[in-house]
This record gives sequence, structure tokens and C-alpha cells, in this order.
Amino acid sequence: MKPERALLVDVNGVGQPSNACSALRPILEPGFNVEVLVQSPQIVADGKAGFGASLNKRFNPVLVFVVSPGLLKETRLILESIKRGIADTPIILINESREPEDMLELLRAGASDFITTPLQAADVLPRAWRLLKSANAAGKATDAFGCQSVMRQLIGESPCFASQVMKVPLVARCDANVLISGETGTGKELFARAVHYSSSRASRPFMPVNCGAIPVDLVENELFGHERGAFTNAFALQTGLIEEANGGTLFLDEIDCLPTLAQVKLLRFLQEREYRPLGSSKMRRANVRIIAASNLNLEEAVGNGKVRQDLFYRLNIISLALPALRQRREDIPLLAHHFLKKYAREFSRPIAGFSVDALPTLMAHNWPGNVRELEHVIERAVALCEGPLIGPEDLALSSSHSARPPESLQEAKSREIALFEKNYIQELLRSCSGNITKAARMAQKNRRAFWQLMQKHQIDASSFKPAGL
Repeated sequence: MKPERALLVDVNGVGQPSNACSALRPILEPGFNVEVLVQSPQIVADGKAGFGASLNKRFNPVLVFVVSPGLLKETRLILESIKRGIADTPIILINESREPEDMLELLRAGASDFITTPLQAADVLPRAWRLLKSANAAGKATDAFGCQSVMRQLIGESPCFASQVMKVPLVARCDANVLISGETGTGKELFARAVHYSSSRASRPFMPVNCGAIPVDLVENELFGHERGAFTNAFALQTGLIEEANGGTLFLDEIDCLPTLAQVKLLRFLQEREYRPLGSSKMRRANVRIIAASNLNLEEAVGNGKVRQDLFYRLNIISLALPALRQRREDIPLLAHHFLKKYAREFSRPIAGFSVDALPTLMAHNWPGNVRELEHVIERAVALCEGPLIGPEDLALSSSHSARPPESLQEAKSREIALFEKNYIQELLRSCSGNITKAARMAQKNRRAFWQLMQKHQIDASSFKPAGL
């Protein structure tokens, strides 16, 4: 049986394969017949990239290697060029950039997956083979494992929420680590499930674990398992969550609660895809996608030493920032009616809807527990309501979160500054057609700081791009 072909496109200004490209070729050659094509960024930018005979062959997958993270435009053009030639072939992008927004833009342009440097054979080959085997089957398999069911639970039409929902299919298409941020009750696990069940891993396990609920001295045992006799009372072998999730997805909620030693071992697994169970003398391998989540600002957690910086960078390849319910109040009626139908059916209660005063009461509440709190409030109201409509008296909301006290000068000032920042960034992106680099330059800020402001205000650059880009 002949090995599959892979076209390795090296985009650089040198004219010969880069050192990184040369390092990548021997990683691929055990499983693929590799052809290398060196392409000038300027030729690609001018639209003159001719892949000629190389694209007339059947390559699967195609790998595009970009030396500089500054070649975003050129990379997008080269992806579009390849997709025109072989639209059904998956593309793995090897890129130095670690900006999550860059990665999403390249996924929109046609990349099936991407891997950031430094390269590891244990990371590259399994992902290449996974894409190769699932290219034709992934779309057929996912619905059978609950993709549509989970996606229907992502309820909301507000722009800040819809922009995150729109990212799910893109994120699911690749195999990169994902970091989901958001307050308690905003739906982080639901989004993680949506990514898993929309991906080619849907037929394999989805293993959720709350890192904050595991006793500190048992964290490593839970993640990596142990051999018989590894410690007192270890009378039998125990598999860890990583092994149980093999082939699927491991969702690590409250990742900031992992103790330092467990963070170090998790980092090694992320880098090498290998781990050692407690009491074992042998390393084991596992093909697991990691999705992590936290209700904290992890950059601040890195600054105060709670989370290792290298672990944060490894997890934050793609980020999803979920808005609080008070930031998308227009979605409250949709969610309230959804939960009403759910629990009226579950409890067999003939409740038709909400009274005239009930929905405004829900809209005025600040929802510190977010969607989870709203669901519990509606569930309790359905169970206890004695009439055909749920009224304000059935909602049992805490008044401390409903009344809004007068703002202090500092609060009013902060709110106005935040509003100015958001409007300013949106206008810049609109004038730059969604080009983050150009907008950051006009704002006289470095690109990362500008992107962080976008994340802070839940702004999606893709909504400012002209149609078709």
C-alpha cells in the first residue's frame, strides 16, 4: 500500500526550505510521501502563487508552513488558493502565531487544523492522520452523537453571544486546545460539549472534570491514574481521566484550581502527549483534546502565580469568552420561555407563559449566577406556580440583585470610559474592514494589547470584514 501524499508549502522570503520546514519533513515522512514547495510571500500577496502540477495531484493533507506570524494576509491568500484547487482536502497550518484571533481568521479562510511551534512528532502525525481518516466521514458522524441537540441549547441572539456561538463550528474543525472564560453559570461546559460533538471526535468520550472539586492530593491520581501498589491502599490498578478520554475530549473546568505540580505534569502531557501513571515506570501516550475553562481572568492568575505562564500559553491557543447574562439582557425572554417549556413538560404542569409583569422583573435582575441561576428560578417557579401564568411573586428573586443603587462617581466614570473604548474600537475596525493589525497601528497600541481590549468588550473582528473575506 502506497503512503499518502503531503504537500508541504513553506512560505518565506529566503527561496529555500526554512530550518523549521526541514525539521517538519522527517516528522511527516514515516507516514507520508512528502513534497516540499517553497513559496515567496510577495508572490502570494500579489495573487501570483502558482502551485501548478503540485495541486493537480491528490494531496491529503496539505500542510502550509508560515515562518513569520506577521504573514496573516499572505497565509489567508495561500489557503484560498489551495482550497480553489482541492476544495475537499483538509489543510493543517503550521504557524508561530499564538494570537487566538489570528487562528480563528485562518480557520475561516479554510484551514482544517493548525499546530503552533515548537513542533512535536507526537502532536503532528496523529493530527494529520486523524484529519486524513475523518475528512469524508466527520460530517456524517457528528449528528448521530448529539451535535444538533447540543447546539440547540446555545440559546441567544445578542451579538456578543452569537459571535461566540458562530466560532463553535470553526473551533470544532481543528484539534487545537481551547480556553473558555466566563463567569459561573454562563455555559462553559455546554460550549465545550458543543465543540466536542461538532468535531470528528464526537463518537469518542467527552470527559468533564471540575478541578476545584478534586482534593489536592488526589488530582494527579484522577488525571493520570495509578498502578496497583503505587501507594497505601492502592489494591487495584486505576485508569486516569486522560486514558478514559483517549480519542475524545477532556474538559478541565476551574483549571486555575490545579496545584502547581499537577500543572507541570499537565503541561508535559500537552507538549509531548505522554504521561506516567503513579507508581508506573513506563510512559503512556494518549490522543486527547484538552478544553479548559475558568471563571477567573487567567492572565491575572498568571501574574499572581496561581497559574503557570507556560501552561496558560499552551491552553490559550483558541479562546472563547462567554458574556454574563446581564450583558445580554435581550436574551432573557428567550431563555425564560425555553426553560418554562422544558420544566412544564417535565413536571406535567399546564403553565402557558409569563404574566405581563414577570418578564420585566426577570430583565431587571442582575443574575450573578447567570443562565444557571435563571434556569433554577424558572424551574422553581414552574414547580410552585398555582395559576396558568408565572407572575413576579412566583420568581423568588433576591432583591439585593434587582435594585440598582445610584452609581458612584468612579463607577459612572468607568462605565463611560468602557463605552468610549468599545465604540472607539468598533469604529476603528469598521474603517479598517476588520483588520486587527491595521486598527492597532492606528490606535498606536501593540496588536496584543488591542486584541485584549477587543476581548474585554466582546468585539468580534470578523463582523467588520467585507462579505466574502
